[in-house]
Amino acid sequence: MKLFLSTIVCSLLLLSCDQKSKVEKAIEETPMDKIKVERFDKQFFETSPNDLAKLKKQYPYFFSPAINDSVWINKMTAPIWREVYTEVEKKYASTDGIQNEVETLVQHMKYYFPKTKTPKLITLISDMDYANKAIYADSLIIISLELYLGKEHKFYTFPKYLKQNFEERQMMPDVVKSFSLGKIAPPTDKNLLSQMIYFGKQLYLKDLLLPEYSDAEKMGYTPEQIVWCQENESYIWRYFIEREMLFSDEQKLTSRFIDPAPFSKFYLEIDNDSPGQVGSWIGWQIVRSFMINNDVTVDQLLKTDAKEIFEKSKYKPKK
Repeated sequence: MKLFLSTIVCSLLLLSCDQKSKVEKAIEETPMDKIKVERFDKQFFETSPNDLAKLKKQYPYFFSPAINDSVWINKMTAPIWREVYTEVEKKYASTDGIQNEVETLVQHMKYYFPKTKTPKLITLISDMDYANKAIYADSLIIISLELYLGKEHKFYTFPKYLKQNFEERQMMPDVVKSFSLGKIAPPTDKNLLSQMIYFGKQLYLKDLLLPEYSDAEKMGYTPEQIVWCQENESYIWRYFIEREMLFSDEQKLTSRFIDPAPFSKFYLEIDNDSPGQVGSWIGWQIVRSFMINNDVTVDQLLKTDAKEIFEKSKYKPKK
């Protein structure tokens, strides 16, 4: 009997691998133009203040008419920003690696979303705006390099839960997060379940578009935080159910379980060990279960409301 079961398991694994290889092979054959990379960060800091007008004409979308030229000139010449540029140049003297990653990502985008245009990649140094580290904007991908210098970099005085994602490996998950904003309609319901499923869909897109990335990288967690969620999945789910939170509109639930935070707020002793955003992680598992148990396309998934996804997911947390 054990031998029989082992044979079945091996057969299923081989079938799964074969199916994955077929999809990846099809993605590799998807027509793809070479991504053009423009180093706006380099041009900005190597441009003379006297030539600022030329740069503004070339990149009008980076210069607000409401901001006086003196602000830009000050940034060009201020010692602290010159030092930031020096540090960026040390780490990203070549952007070939980023270019290759973006090309692979866009190829996956084109496979699942055929109308995707080949974007231009522009790197820059913004103002340490951690909420917008990478932006996907139809024909542009914009990446702020000063926010990917490594979590231990001396410039970062941010909380640990934020700066742990200031790593180069977080660029593509951040791009997909921005890309998803144009593919997934924000939930009309304000209850916790709708928020969970919304971010679950976002994370499922990372499954499709970044198949070589770990769950920790997709989530922005450490490996230990993923393990914590896996080991406590049943407990988290029971906590939500027993307190009737899923269909509650209480606003505090979003900050407790969805928003980025150093930990989730169960108001229990486990808080200190938990990562933030456990609601989004549970939503991801529900969406994964829905896709396993229903024959639907990605487009159909993204258009399906949270209640239907939940009801048809057959989600059952691991014990």
